[in-house]
Amino acid sequence: MPDLLPQPARDEIDLSTVFSTLSDPLRRTAIAILATLPDGVERNCVSFGFPVAKASLTHHFKILREAGLISQIDYGNRRASSLRREDIDARFPGLLAMLVKELEQDGGAEKAVTSAGKR
Repeated sequence: MPDLLPQPARDEIDLSTVFSTLSDPLRRTAIAILATLPDGVERNCVSFGFPVAKASLTHHFKILREAGLISQIDYGNRRASSLRREDIDARFPGLLAMLVKELEQDGGAEKAVTSAGKR
């Protein structure tokens, strides 16, 4: 049976934590990509195609979940992530739109994914 991993409640999502989390280009790109997808779409971290090791991806997505930006469901042999759009929009109106705009200005998802793993 799938298990929802621990995440902060909506009112516990902190702006400082969100900004700190989004300061990393890979995490910012992941959230922007999720924001372009229909509500409820799940993706596993490898499906984004970031040029980093799987252990690094797992760490980045854990940080996103702990910040309250995504939900993760453990299916046993994989984890799927989905954007907490309603919670983010309620706490920080306009944030997702800004991230999507940045993604588009930077040349779209494919280009952002390639450059996000480089520091």
